[in-house]
Amino acid sequence: MKPAIADGHVVTIHYRLTLDDGSVADDSAGGEPLVFLQGSRNIVPGLERQLAGKKVGDKCDVVVPANEGYGEYDPAAEQSVPKNQFPPNTEITVGMAFQTKGRNNQPMSVWVRALKDDQVIITANHPMAGQRLNFSVEVLDVRRATADEKKHGHAHGPGGHHHH
Repeated sequence: MKPAIADGHVVTIHYRLTLDDGSVADDSAGGEPLVFLQGSRNIVPGLERQLAGKKVGDKCDVVVPANEGYGEYDPAAEQSVPKNQFPPNTEITVGMAFQTKGRNNQPMSVWVRALKDDQVIITANHPMAGQRLNFSVEVLDVRRATADEKKHGHAHGPGGHHHH
């Protein structure tokens, strides 16, 4: 018997993520399933919390409020940057992500929210910040994590075992 999902277990799921407007934001069907280590915040906290106790073969719909997903939307995290600050010949498109240096020179991801004349409106909000996340999940596998996986805080996908 496979264990139920609990912290320290490696969980394999197929999932589909839709937003309240019905658009599909992410879908693992037809691709690799998602493999993660429960309890390590590999996935959004609200989904992790609600998957606890589920078993292999379970199918469930999980609704995650924004504050347990990608965070509330923070309007202060937007800024307008002149296009000429970007490297020349960069094709800038709405929704594209890039790395910049934030406070304390820590790398942070920002997204292009809008283009306006020669200004680029960028935001540090995740594109799905402030959105309710509707997950449809099928649990494919649950196993106890190896000591190595626990130590590193993430699961090794299929064929991802490192030999030293």
